[in-house]
Amino acid sequence: MLTIQQAFELALQHHQSGRPAEAEALYRQILAAQPDHADALHHLGLIAYQVGRHELAVELISRAIALHPNNPGACSNLGEAYRAMGARGEAIAHFRRALELDPAHAAAHYNLGNTLRELARLDEAITAYRRAVESRPDYAEAHNNLGIALAAQDQHDAAIAAYRRALELKPGDADLHNNLGTALAARGRLDEAIAAYRRALELNPEHVQAWSVLGVALAEQGRLDEAIAAHRRAIELKPGYAEAHNNFGLALAARGQLDEAIRAYRRALELKPDYFEAHNNLSIVLRESGQLDEAIAACRRVLQLKPDHSDGWNNLGIALKDRGALDEALAAFRRALELQPGHAAALANLIYALHFQPGENARVIAAEQERWNRQFGDPVKRFILPQANDRSPERRLRIGYVSPDFYDHVVGRNLLPLLQRHNRHEFEIVCYSATARRDNLTDRFRQYADRWRETLGVTDEALAGMIRQDAVDILVDLSQHMAGNRLPVFAHRPAPVQVSFAGYPESTGVEAIEYRISDRYLEPEMESCPGRERVFLIDSFWCYDPCGMEVAVNKLPAKESGHVTFGSLNNFCKINDPVLKLWARVLRAAPDARLMILTGLGSHRERTWGFLEGEGVAPTRVEFVEPRPRKAYLELYHRLDVVLDPFPYGGHTTSLDALWMGVPVVSLAGERAASRAGLSQLSNLGLPELVAHAEDEYVQIATQLTRDLPRLDELRRTLRARMETSVLMDAPRFAHNIEAACRAMWRRWCAEQTDAR
Repeated sequence: MLTIQQAFELALQHHQSGRPAEAEALYRQILAAQPDHADALHHLGLIAYQVGRHELAVELISRAIALHPNNPGACSNLGEAYRAMGARGEAIAHFRRALELDPAHAAAHYNLGNTLRELARLDEAITAYRRAVESRPDYAEAHNNLGIALAAQDQHDAAIAAYRRALELKPGDADLHNNLGTALAARGRLDEAIAAYRRALELNPEHVQAWSVLGVALAEQGRLDEAIAAHRRAIELKPGYAEAHNNFGLALAARGQLDEAIRAYRRALELKPDYFEAHNNLSIVLRESGQLDEAIAACRRVLQLKPDHSDGWNNLGIALKDRGALDEALAAFRRALELQPGHAAALANLIYALHFQPGENARVIAAEQERWNRQFGDPVKRFILPQANDRSPERRLRIGYVSPDFYDHVVGRNLLPLLQRHNRHEFEIVCYSATARRDNLTDRFRQYADRWRETLGVTDEALAGMIRQDAVDILVDLSQHMAGNRLPVFAHRPAPVQVSFAGYPESTGVEAIEYRISDRYLEPEMESCPGRERVFLIDSFWCYDPCGMEVAVNKLPAKESGHVTFGSLNNFCKINDPVLKLWARVLRAAPDARLMILTGLGSHRERTWGFLEGEGVAPTRVEFVEPRPRKAYLELYHRLDVVLDPFPYGGHTTSLDALWMGVPVVSLAGERAASRAGLSQLSNLGLPELVAHAEDEYVQIATQLTRDLPRLDELRRTLRARMETSVLMDAPRFAHNIEAACRAMWRRWCAEQTDAR
């Protein structure tokens, strides 16, 4: 016959060995013989807690404490039971009571930290976890949860240290490796993160979260096939895991599989209707697929769920811009910046969108550019290091090109002739690529580069360090404030000479970028060039390359249709009320003509029809066509006789496409560079008579063309040959011009360094 003490010790052995049923039977026998046995009550309460009977646990442990009030372990466990019931206030009170009794009680500190973290009281939680590991340095769970709390405060380096300490204690814990990977990914250390996720999966091949976040990290590196495979595996293991479907959608969207991405996001939302990240991502891919009304509705749903979500406001702004609602778009970008002043993408979008707005915006743009310098340039000035590059003015130079567009993209197609024709004896080329949608043009860029650096997922600080380590002499920004730009990298001044070019012909306003490249037609003659940079003028800002897209020029459509068809295949955000008013004047003056406009589906089409009808143009004379792949897009020019250029931001590569397809462009030259692309391109083709300098002249040029079919027919037959023999397609000349500008910049820098000494 066992004594009560022997029975209790045996019960403890069962309990600690994972045999709760046997332990519970003995605890109950002890309590039947001795109802006031505090330890048996306490441990029976623990079993109730462990099997989810939390109210019974509270009752039993409370009775134990009533018998022995000074038991810190019981107080801590009572707190845990209350926490499990959601009664966090009572839980905290009992944890604090345990710590009054035993300030070094590691479990009480740990449990207090867990409860405070659940209440988002992260500073207090971190303090509690730190005290837990001070009391018990080998407390792996406390090190892990300390890392989780630190990561929630974006203290990722400290979180990494906490996770590594936990892994020293529990190297075989898959969850710990997964958490470490997430912290490493947040610091842009993607190779290390991927290694950590893979280690988690070695330990637990069915770790769903590790598969999902591995897919995210792989996608950030542009390894989209591997990413998609990882997400598929996560979904196979847990079909109801909404986060996996959302992450799957991200990878599909990055690869351009927009319909599949939409389905993935919608599945995530079926599983989790208030999943605002999925609503946000859905809004992006709906916009990219041209479903603008649906995209805006998805953005507004995000903002219903989380009104202070700055990314949601930014994405709403982009969708509104694409729909041509510029005033609303600008307001959305500004709201994103009110909520998150350091939102670099929102500020870039605001600056870029201002270039499309009618009216005089130079001062507004300059003010926002100054804000960019204050927000992203000034804070890093103290970290800028002296330049150690060899200061020989005539040596071979290393040029670094920074872009997300090394693929079949308007910027990429303009850059390809430059990289192809660079003088390799004089210049070494390094490409810093953040290109996710890689294609055959990406392969060609890699072929033409002396060094190729993948920068997807690399932080600004790390990329600046990479450029400095590569000893780049001249660093070229190819995006300005367009999507995917890395302008904050330039603020670190990783190269002696920094220049902007190719994204669009305007100033970035970034103080650390001393130069930009433009051409003599783009820069107004009546005043100095806007912006703080020194400007180098070349023969043409563009070098057109069809990149193997063989689409023949057809006969003049007006000969068969009996009427002239005007068109604009530009981004719809360039089409504003003043543009529509002027186009209506053209159509009234040419009553048999038709107009084709490229844009996605949405209510903006009805608004445009209504606006033009109010200007005296019947809706039947206006046709909308949807965006489409490049070959099919070029074939749309088979239906156009004349392109009408929008303003104040005219067509750039779109106009070159039109001219290549034999379609003349009627352009209105403005004062800013972005409004003078037509002037540059048409002047370089020897067709300055197609450029207007006033609205009346624009109408006159366009309507005269409708009455001169022989002239249109002659242009149809000869424009492509004009292009091929002009500076607009002279790749060697284009490369030489830019190389001469780079050499002049370098000589100037070398001279300035000599003078400074």
